[in-house]
Amino acid sequence: MRLLLIRHGQTPTNVRFLLDTAVPGPGLTELGERQAAALPEALADEDIEALYASTLVRTQLTAAPLAAARGLDVRVRDGIRELAAGDLEMLPGHSEHGRRYMETVFAWSAGDTALRMPGGENGAEALARYDAVVAEAAASGASTVAMVSHGAAIRMWTAARADNVDVAFAAARPLDNTGAVILDGSPSDGFKALSWAGATVVPAGEGGPTGRPVDAD
Repeated sequence: MRLLLIRHGQTPTNVRFLLDTAVPGPGLTELGERQAAALPEALADEDIEALYASTLVRTQLTAAPLAAARGLDVRVRDGIRELAAGDLEMLPGHSEHGRRYMETVFAWSAGDTALRMPGGENGAEALARYDAVVAEAAASGASTVAMVSHGAAIRMWTAARADNVDVAFAAARPLDNTGAVILDGSPSDGFKALSWAGATVVPAGEGGPTGRPVDAD
């Protein structure tokens, strides 16, 4: 299965750099709406057979133009929502609170899945819910699946599940709004990242260290 994990378009709380993870969350800014409208053309070469979005409004609004262009239903699933900030909800992301949030997120990717976000979920719970949606998509038989999800969740899950992406790589590369990570594989055989925000990712053992990006040019 070819799996496209796409971050949602810009929201007002993105502009304010807030840890905004609760359902249903805000809608899109005008820029976010333009970003969503540009997705069908940006993904014109992708033969998407199934389209998912999280339970947060911003992902569904981002997915809507792509769904309309391809004649697809948007399958809304709670499992691919953002990683819950718990007690850190709506605190500044560019602060010690934001650092604690991301340190917790990447500790999960590194295997410390018993660690719990203050007042929120632990890594085992977060990975299990995301894994469940990916497994559902794989079982559907669709060859190419797009999931409109969230930046921290995409980075955490990819660092945990892609054989050729490590925590250092994912931690150093935030995804811009509507940025995508493209992977290939299956829950049973594992996944490899093919590209990260448009740059090719070298597979482990094929000409570069794990997670090292290669210029798309």
